[in-house]
Amino acid sequence: MRRPGGLVAGLVVVATTAGLVLGTAGAASADTVRDAEYWLTDYGVRQAWQTTRGAGVTVAVIDTGVDGSVRELQGAVVGGVDVSGQGSADGQSPVGADDPAHGTLVGSLLAGRGTGADGGVIGVAPEAELLSISVGFGAGAVDSDQQIADAVTWAVDHGADVINMSLTRNTLDWPTSWDEAFLHAQENDVVVVAAAGNRGSGTTEVGAPATMPGVLTVAGVDRSGAASFDASSQGITIGVSAPSEKLVGVGPGDVHYSWSGTSGATPLVAGVVALVRSAHPELGAADVVNRVVSTAEPRGASQPDPLYGYGLVDAAAAVQRSVAPVSANPMGDLAEWIRVHRRADAPAPTDDAVAPVEPAPVPSPQSGGDHPLRALLPTVESMRSTGLPLIVFAVFGSAMAAVAVGAARQFRRRHEQE
Repeated sequence: MRRPGGLVAGLVVVATTAGLVLGTAGAASADTVRDAEYWLTDYGVRQAWQTTRGAGVTVAVIDTGVDGSVRELQGAVVGGVDVSGQGSADGQSPVGADDPAHGTLVGSLLAGRGTGADGGVIGVAPEAELLSISVGFGAGAVDSDQQIADAVTWAVDHGADVINMSLTRNTLDWPTSWDEAFLHAQENDVVVVAAAGNRGSGTTEVGAPATMPGVLTVAGVDRSGAASFDASSQGITIGVSAPSEKLVGVGPGDVHYSWSGTSGATPLVAGVVALVRSAHPELGAADVVNRVVSTAEPRGASQPDPLYGYGLVDAAAAVQRSVAPVSANPMGDLAEWIRVHRRADAPAPTDDAVAPVEPAPVPSPQSGGDHPLRALLPTVESMRSTGLPLIVFAVFGSAMAAVAVGAARQFRRRHEQE
């Protein structure tokens, strides 16, 4: 993940850890490009296409802008907006000098149409439609936290069924403006898919929005299915894993790139979500997310695992397998998190106001870390910073009490002798 200069509030686009240019569509064999998309077969995408190719589903891509004029994306981008103050009104002009191809690469992996039956980049959901929402950073840009809040809200209000966020704030927490925006998505049954980040770019721990309850967080694996060291991060909020190495996508100017990072793994999973929503339009967001995580191929020592989440995404199983309905999103409930953790920010009641009833305590997680509110618990480090001083004060207080008792007894004896 690159760290563009001049960022506000630490928001960072999850960029690629590799960017080898393969060449223009004419210079690189179309068959070579399609053959490089190993995930289409290895992760059940081609099998899932026997049921659906994503028709009827709209996916918003919040990124540097998806260039809909690219050959493989013609007809895919049906709307968009710029929230940075730097891009074009339709959100399709690449924003930012650091990695202007980023958004188009993401869009091509998600909903690329290819250049023929067997040529060019084809996305996981090639019949889904895209909304391009361009964000940017640096001089002249709108506050980056506000951009994300505005982008999510716009996506929901303009018909998105799924939101792809191949970016990270690079912090565990998030601003209160995101509470309202992401809660708006949750209340309108929109599935948000976000990248875990990349160790090789300095993100050793998953950051927001991938830490937010309800968000489907995507980690990355290599070609063999093992957790990627450089092209992924780890964390207890990871939902599923997908390929993040040796990816191929298309950028502006019909240039094909070989690249790596969870920026690419995320649209692969967002594409699977689009396939599920297309095949099962009756399902709400919680059941859609549950289909994706519960049908993943298990990996790691626990479920979920901090490297793999619930395992490797399986498009065919997510679309075609029989899955029991759920009553809650397995990735957590943002509304509950806000209720519990933003209470301190609420204004104090006036004398004539009715004070709210104290909410019931949040149940502590079971061993294994699979409670939906597990991300809300203090870390070992924070417990050390607050726990050790309390122990010191407790020991010191006990010692002082013992001294006081001893002094009182000695005073009493002297008084009796006199």
